[in-house]
Formats: sequence, C-alpha cells, structure tokens
Amino acid sequence: MAALALAVALALPLGVVAARRPAVGRVVLGIASLVQTVPSLALLALFYPILLWIGGVPALGFLPALLALTLYALLPIVRNVATGLTGLDPAVREAADGIGMTAGQKLRWVEAPLVLPVAMAGVRTAAVWTIGAATLSTTVGQPSLGDLIFAGLQTQAWALVLAGCLGAAGLALGVDALLAVAEAGAARRRPTWTGAALGLLALATLAASAPLWSSSERRVVIGAKNFSEQYILARLIGDRLVRAGYRVDYRDGLGSAVAFGAVAGGEIDAYVDYAGTIWSGEMKRTDVPPRAEQVRAIADWAKRTRGVTLLGALGFENAYAFAMRPGGAVRTLDDLARAAPRLRLGADLEFLDRPEWAAVRRAYGLRFAGATPYSPTFMYRALESGRADVISAFSSDGRIAAERLTVLTDPKRAMPGYDAILLLSPTAATDPRLVAALRPLAGRISVEAMREANYMVDRDAGKVSPEAAARWLATRTGL
Repeated sequence: MAALALAVALALPLGVVAARRPAVGRVVLGIASLVQTVPSLALLALFYPILLWIGGVPALGFLPALLALTLYALLPIVRNVATGLTGLDPAVREAADGIGMTAGQKLRWVEAPLVLPVAMAGVRTAAVWTIGAATLSTTVGQPSLGDLIFAGLQTQAWALVLAGCLGAAGLALGVDALLAVAEAGAARRRPTWTGAALGLLALATLAASAPLWSSSERRVVIGAKNFSEQYILARLIGDRLVRAGYRVDYRDGLGSAVAFGAVAGGEIDAYVDYAGTIWSGEMKRTDVPPRAEQVRAIADWAKRTRGVTLLGALGFENAYAFAMRPGGAVRTLDDLARAAPRLRLGADLEFLDRPEWAAVRRAYGLRFAGATPYSPTFMYRALESGRADVISAFSSDGRIAAERLTVLTDPKRAMPGYDAILLLSPTAATDPRLVAALRPLAGRISVEAMREANYMVDRDAGKVSPEAAARWLATRTGL
C-alpha cells in the first residue's frame, strides 16, 4: 500500500506533464516502460547494492522493496492518465476556455473528473501488479507472502506454496474489488462509495501494520539463505533464543552477499554462513589453507573490517561437491574434465556466478555441453530425470547418501573449506545473554546429524517441517 500510494503521488503529475508536453511524455513513458522490462526480482535485487553504496539508509527489508515496487507500479498509472487527458474531446477544453477558466481550474473541475475512471483503471492494474511483485520481496529481507512460497518450493511443502499463492491472489482480488467500488463512486458522482472503499483499504492497511507497533520489545532477527539446511539452522538458533527469553523474527531466502551485508549492517542479528563463501566471495581469497586456519583468518577479517563476530564453527562442513548418478566411470574432477564436453551441468542458483566455479574451471579446464541453474531441490530432480548429468551438490545433503550419488574428489584442491560458521552482528555480539544462548552450538553438530536433519525435510515421503527437523537436531546433538 505504501508503494502504491507513492506511485500514485508520482504518477498523477507525471501523467499530466506527459499529456501536456508530448516530447517530455515520450521520455517519461519510455523510462516507465523500460522499468517494466526489468524482471521484478532483478529490480528488487538492484536496490540492495544501490542503497549500500549510498550508505546511511537501510539496504535490506522495507526500503528496497518500497522503492522497487513503486517504480514497478508507475507505468499503468502514468499511461492511463496521459491517455485519458489526450483523448478528451477538444470541444470540452474549448468550452472551459470560453468561460474563462485558468489551466488549474480546467484540470480540477473539467479534465480530472472526466479522466478519473481511466486513471482509476490504471491504479487497479498497478495494485494487482504490485501485490504480485511484492511476494518477491522475500529475497531482500522484507517479510511477505513470498516467505511461504519460497520455503514451500525449496522444501516441496506444496501446502505452503498454495497458501502463499492463494493469499496473494485473494489480497489482489480484494484490493481490486475495493478500488473498483471507489472507481464506480467517482464515475457516478457517489463520494460515499469512494470514501467507504478507500476507508476500508486504510483500515486493512492499519490492521496489517499493527505488528510493527504492537510491541516495543526488541526482536532478534535470524537470517537464512534459500535451502533446507539454512531453514533448519535458523530455527535451531531461534529456538535457543526463544528459550532464553527473546522474541525472534526470521528473514528467509537471502542471497549470500545480501546475508553477509545484512549482518554487518545490523539488519539481521545472526545467521549461519560457510567459510568458503566468505573466503572467496567477500574476502576475494583464492588460496586454500587448512580449514582451521581459514576459520581463524575469517574471524579476524570479519571483526576487523565489518565488525562481525564469528562465534564459532558448528562442527560440520557443507562444501560444494560435484555429484553424479551411481555406476559411472567418472570419479575425480580430472575425469570429469575429460568427459565434460558430452555432459550437462545442473547447478544451484548461485554457483555459476560464484568465484568457486571460476576457480574449478581454471584448475581443471571444465567445459560442459550445457549448464542450467536450478533451485537446489529441483537440481536433484534434474539429475534423477536425466536433464542433468552432473550437479553442484552440497556435501551435507542427505540426498547424496539416500540416492547413492557418486561424489567426485578434488585432487587439485581448487575449492576452499566450507565449515558452517555462526556469525553475529556488531550489536548482537555485545549482548552477553544472547552470546551465552548460542555459544553451545559451536562444535556440536556433526555432518552425519546435519545430513539426517536435511533429509527429513527434503525426502519425498514422510517429510517434516524445518521447525520439526530443528527440534530433532537439537535432541540428536544434546542441545
């Protein structure tokens, strides 16, 4: 609603200018149309680095979502206002001029009432678009119905996907219906209709916003990336903090760079990352030291440069590992390099743009016949169905053992270690009670336990929720 209100405030004067000055109008409509050609997910993601570069403003959560959704809503409103004004009968304007109306009076008393139904149709279109695009704001840390959709897709919990989709559809239809009543009231000169519809929208907005001010108590925000292990670990951390008396929120579906920037900026308080991700992505290191030495170097760098505290390694490694169906002759990445021109690679959504992939290609000269990114869950499906011959698997994934996949060795040690590490924001690290609640996690989770917990969420039959898997993992590890 905030994005829609801001878009209306910007689009109405822009539409008037576009109608009055055709040269300016072509530029305005061209820019608005160009914004529409950018996928909404990419538009949301672009505002994160822009706001980081500006500095001094929140780069995660509400602000980037608001700005991206506002831009996305501009085109239908600007175009409808401009089209409505240019399409008015010239005789109407001549009559207004003939009785001595000023330009402002003519716009207010003649043009605006005639164009209002067309403008409202643009607002209705923008509202539906905005509600649909808002489900993607999960990726920049703004809670939305997309939380259900993304989590459901990753864990194949189709009830969550359906709930998120039906919720978004119901919200879009409800808002569109209320705006239709407001439009009808404007067209028929029934101000009570318009007022009642807009009043209901305002009440709904206030009701939805109530949690923002319902409690003044600070909430601890736990971040998670977009795969099952991250959901489980976030709930494990959150459960320990709830038991310690904290109120907890979750920010799921974050990308690697977004998550680290968010913990450094204090927009999330804690999350689990992987040593190799920080080493290659944030520190830009290409050497491959022993794992313990690597973790110590990351802890020093994160504290010194970003104020982030590495509380400890959790005890297991989740490394990138190339995996294939069982029974093949390929056992190492050297073998894979020779066979790669005949094979198709299935990768997770980040891998093909990560420095680790570039390092492996340089070390082994890998050249595949094709490479396709997938959501991690569907990546395994692609391997099973034959759409991919090799995948960039995760070494702590239970599906590797369950499906008896062959994990290829890395004789040249092209990829760094990937110990799971718990990171705290500068503010969270100064809270002794929070640190005491989370410190027992360090060194307690074995890769075998993590694989079992992951498989509980990822398996096809008898799957459980990340919350249930987190409770099982806490029991399994004596936490």
